Amino acid sequence: MNPLSKREQQTRILQALKPHVPVDCLLWTDEDTTPYECDALTAYRQRPLLVALPETEEQVSAILKTCYALHVPVVARGAGTGLSGGALPHAEGVTLSLARFNRIVEIDHLSRTAVVQCGVRNLAISEAVAPLGLYYAPDPSSQIACTIGGNVAENSGGVHCLKYGLTLHNVLKVRGFTMEGDPITFGSDALDSPGYDLLSLVVGSEGMLAVITEVTVKLVPKPQLARCIMASFDDLRKAGDAVAAVIAAGIIPAGLEMMDKPMTAAVEDFVKAGYDLNAEAILLCESDGTPEEVEEEIARMASVLTASGATKIAVSQNETERMKFWSGRKNAFPASGRISPDYMCMDSTIPRKRLADILIAIAEMEKKYQLRCSNVFHAGDGNLHPLILFDANDPDQLHRCELFGAEILETSVAMGGTVTGEHGVGIEKLNSMCTQFSVEENAQMQAIKTAFDEKGLLNPGKVIPTLHRCAEYGKMLVRSGKIKHPDLPRF
Repeated sequence: MNPLSKREQQTRILQALKPHVPVDCLLWTDEDTTPYECDALTAYRQRPLLVALPETEEQVSAILKTCYALHVPVVARGAGTGLSGGALPHAEGVTLSLARFNRIVEIDHLSRTAVVQCGVRNLAISEAVAPLGLYYAPDPSSQIACTIGGNVAENSGGVHCLKYGLTLHNVLKVRGFTMEGDPITFGSDALDSPGYDLLSLVVGSEGMLAVITEVTVKLVPKPQLARCIMASFDDLRKAGDAVAAVIAAGIIPAGLEMMDKPMTAAVEDFVKAGYDLNAEAILLCESDGTPEEVEEEIARMASVLTASGATKIAVSQNETERMKFWSGRKNAFPASGRISPDYMCMDSTIPRKRLADILIAIAEMEKKYQLRCSNVFHAGDGNLHPLILFDANDPDQLHRCELFGAEILETSVAMGGTVTGEHGVGIEKLNSMCTQFSVEENAQMQAIKTAFDEKGLLNPGKVIPTLHRCAEYGKMLVRSGKIKHPDLPRF
């Protein structure tokens, strides 16, 4: 678009929205829209034509109906803490910020549920229900800022997802609007609902199917006691095998996290948690429940970890010490930000038994791309978060960082894993989707997208790669959208 046509399109959308949305809820100048140009993946930026900040569901519906009629793309945005570019604006579209939907509608302590608007912070739910002895289990590292709507979009997990499940397992009902502006409900207030299980389809759909405005979440009782083991290992393989051994022993810890030596050094300098700086890897294993359950489980886990080669084991003696153990893991990202101008946080999964293999592979990639990488894992479910350290002001470093990340994802798939665990695909992993999924599988995902959003206006260009992209990623020769010998197996 040339500047003139862009202004004309902007004016056209503004005039169409003004009857439905207060003018102070619309942002269109460069100065006002710049804060919305990216999410937490700051390497990719794009200013939207316009930002809308509705205050009511009626306004959300009106915005969507207007954009649908004008054939204008819409990108829903929560707190902007996503790490895959899922909330990256469309250059010719509207960014729909749901930040003002921040009200807890209802708390029912008998059914242990809470009805919250999509802009409510994850941690705010637990804080609100704490007097009732309840909390909301999924706890991503960004829980102080991330919103429940964003959690639903990405199917977020966190430290405690091994025992208590992902967002999908802790949500009963989701309400919102289709691209046409029609109200839609997924799930129900009951434990099950008739018909297709569309709730598990929309949770993790990254804003591609509907705009979510309200969520009914499950709450769980706060355990009487929680204690954490911090185990040191002098060898990465021993630490990886220990994770598999804990699960193989029939133990499901409340949390089972792993940090390698570079990450341990970074967080210890930041939070002073008393981590063993000589260890090649540290495991954090938490048990919660009644005092009797915790005592038994801690003893069993300590026995398994010792048998797996742990060189040092420390057990938290009180709540302050437990929180101190976890403070390093929770602050892994800001700690990395202190030692590098920029970092790119990757997200993939592998089978637990391959933890050591992927760490050794990443160490070789560091030499190949001449970049440092610190690693922190949701080890219990094999969810990796390698943090590639680089300087975004150096285009060559950014390029090498992107290649480094792509190789991590490809290696994860080769080891029997997936290209994403909880951060979503967004735009960051579009190429990698070609590695994991076939043409037919991507076509099936596109068909589902089309069923909900016929014009393809909701968060377009994300998640599902085009055939052209997969062809180019695979270094295929494409002419006029066609490849030679299409009958031959590819991708």
